[in-house]
Amino acid sequence: QVQLVESGGGLVQPGGSLRLSCGASGSIFRINTMGWYRQAPGKERELVAQVTSGGATDYADSVKGRFTISRDNAKNTVYLQMNSLKPEDTAVYYCNAEIRHYYDINWVQYWGQGTQVTVSS
Repeated sequence: QVQLVESGGGLVQPGGSLRLSCGASGSIFRINTMGWYRQAPGKERELVAQVTSGGATDYADSVKGRFTISRDNAKNTVYLQMNSLKPEDTAVYYCNAEIRHYYDINWVQYWGQGTQVTVSS
């Protein structure tokens, strides 16, 4: 089995910064894309940013220029640096990873438990 454990959420004032971390552990042969999604109350879950194993990144238009995604492949960890936070960034943020287990050719999507980010004065 695989676990994704997130940390770094919290309450921050508009214009502030937060850094989210997500570490993957368990029976992992290889990790492909890792990413962050978010879900605000009453809204669907949406992609925030993702990064491939080779380092290619993709961002939602709403966070471009403010958020930076990165990963440490040796630690199976992905980060999300969030700057210039706005109230509309308030949501539960979920880590996602596409993982292959040993002796298995299939890629499986895993999710973290979510971490709350609240931007408010």
